Amino acid sequence: MMPEENNGLSVNRLIEKGLDPHRKRRVPVPIRLVAALAALIGIGTAALLLPGMTTHPITFMDALFTATSAAAVTGLAVVSTSTDFTRLGQWIILLLMQVGGLGFLVVLVLTVRLMGRRVSLMDRLAVSSSLGLANPQAILQILSRTVIFMLAVEGAGALILGVHWRLSGIVPAGSAAFYALFHAVAAFCNAGFDLFYGLPLYPEGLPSDPISLLTLGTLVIIGGLGIPVYIELLNRRGARKDRQRPAHWSLQTRLAVWSAVILIAVGWAGLLFAEFQHPGVLAELPLGERLLRTWFQSVATRTAGFPGFIDFGQIGEASRLLLICLMFIGSAPASMGGGITTGSFSVLTLAMWSFARNEGAVRVGQRAISPSTVWRAIAVLVISLGVVVAVSWLLLLSQDVSFSAGIFEVVSAFSTTGLSLGITGQLDTFGRLLIIGAMFWGRLGAVTIMLALLKRGTRQRLANYPEETVLVG
Repeated sequence: MMPEENNGLSVNRLIEKGLDPHRKRRVPVPIRLVAALAALIGIGTAALLLPGMTTHPITFMDALFTATSAAAVTGLAVVSTSTDFTRLGQWIILLLMQVGGLGFLVVLVLTVRLMGRRVSLMDRLAVSSSLGLANPQAILQILSRTVIFMLAVEGAGALILGVHWRLSGIVPAGSAAFYALFHAVAAFCNAGFDLFYGLPLYPEGLPSDPISLLTLGTLVIIGGLGIPVYIELLNRRGARKDRQRPAHWSLQTRLAVWSAVILIAVGWAGLLFAEFQHPGVLAELPLGERLLRTWFQSVATRTAGFPGFIDFGQIGEASRLLLICLMFIGSAPASMGGGITTGSFSVLTLAMWSFARNEGAVRVGQRAISPSTVWRAIAVLVISLGVVVAVSWLLLLSQDVSFSAGIFEVVSAFSTTGLSLGITGQLDTFGRLLIIGAMFWGRLGAVTIMLALLKRGTRQRLANYPEETVLVG
């Protein structure tokens, strides 16, 4: 048989199976996600280098670092947002935070939909993958309602902050609206940029009054709960309108809420105890202010990045360790924050508890968690630890920084938190590239990056091999 005939038969067989051999191969979803974030960073870098964006010329590396930090909703900075950028440049950072928070592909798909064009299945799968949603069929309706909810929360927060800051005189009347909008978006998107730090009028940084901190903290908490929680909240609200009895809260929502409550409480108590004693940074403050500042710092540590302490760089080693752990865990899956997510942390904790009790499955109440979910959580943990250790080793090897400060900065970048002990601006080009890579990785997540680098596929084994015992522990 001639080779042409072989090829013809192969083509016919492919067509019979529903596969078109001449069809152009589509770009895998993970690579599309990577390309989308890279494109957003590139656009932001170019925009920040335009004339009129800064009060003085900045380097390409400064613009790239700022654009990456804003698009990855991190908040780490090598130049001052309040003094080195003009109002127009601050608007660019605001837009990068907003688009980076909601998701570049989310905004793209919704824009195409509003223009009346058909959204392809690949676009739906890409958005579903970026948000951690299992069903791409109703993605457009879900995203539309979710984005409206997010913008409404940001608008409410901006209104409260704007009215309060203007009436109290914290911010001049002409700047109150923009300051309120900027910080409402930064808080909800869990980005640590602020316009107060560095200005002579605000030597302590963010306003520390109860209304400001409670409003910003609430926005951070809502932004860190995740899109699946918003969807369930909106669905239950619609069910009440239709006079239907709402179903019980899903396991995903319960784990997201309870893990947030527990982690905030642990961070709150730990920081209060560690910095209460002399020479802690809270030693000279009254009890009420200590409680408020430590609550806000515990909330902001989980990927928001606002410093709640006046001398944040002077916190003790015990506080640094606690904050590193909280940052590494991060916020809920498919939320504005990063880290390994509270979902992975909860699944691993429940798996260890079930293993300790010698249970055959990981159970939560009357629900069970699948083994594949447990393995995915383990993969996220191992990959994330590997990334943090590798980047930290390179940073400590190449930069003149202390051990705790270097680890703190890397975890802050990886978890897209934005808290800093003041060493980011002192890094050279290689050190900044390391932090940029950590922020990029942290925003997309370990699983997405690995899917982009490795071709997934399940090989069917023709034989099963005998098991053998390996000593562990």
